Amino acid sequence: MPNRKSKSKIEGEGSYSGAKTYDDATAKFVKDGKVNKAAKEAERAMDSDEAADLASAEAEGKAGDPRGQNKQH
Repeated sequence: MPNRKSKSKIEGEGSYSGAKTYDDATAKFVKDGKVNKAAKEAERAMDSDEAADLASAEAEGKAGDPRGQNKQH
């Protein structure tokens, strides 16, 4: 029976290496104590002139079309 293990780096729908990279970076961010600083910066941004732009970006992200492929022309 031939060995069907692929040498391809393509992982399909779920990327285990991508998920691990994300998890490791997130754990380091938390361990390095950067969460509170980032939260305070976000709070300041929401109280600034860029709040409308941030709210618009959030709404666009929540709409489920981050690449803008379903925009009406």
